[in-house]
Amino acid sequence: MEIAEDVTANYFKISTAQWKHVRYDIQTLTDLRDDEITESAFAQITRYSRKPAHTLSGVRQYDYFKICLQDHNIVAAVERDKLLQLLPLGVYVVTHELVHVVRFCKYLQRFDAELVERQREEMRVHEITQRALGSLGLSHLAYVLQAYRNYQFMEQLEDRAVTR
Repeated sequence: MEIAEDVTANYFKISTAQWKHVRYDIQTLTDLRDDEITESAFAQITRYSRKPAHTLSGVRQYDYFKICLQDHNIVAAVERDKLLQLLPLGVYVVTHELVHVVRFCKYLQRFDAELVERQREEMRVHEITQRALGSLGLSHLAYVLQAYRNYQFMEQLEDRAVTR
């Protein structure tokens, strides 16, 4: 997670102070609700609305994003391909998801876009992820970048109208 955060922040030139305004959470399978689990992706992004417990003047409801890592799918990919290693694949998946989150938070992409636009955005994010990780000297990452060069859908996006 730390590697992915650093890579994403560096790519978008986000300072530490600015990074605090990117509202997201990352959870693994054991902490996901049933409706946050999918069999068709390495991760799924869900948007939630949060209303602060104490409403101060000017403070209102805000959105945050939950990156739901699908451990079972990630582990299955590693078991299926003996050259694929967990750490570089994990860095790739989390970086990819953080690129989405940053783009949503910076209003570079609408979370609730239509299917065709979501597919285009997926390809943009995939290309950004490839560029952002391209110069990272992480062992076995080159294999992941090559293996997923043409991978179209890394995650699913789901909008939740849940207020927490």
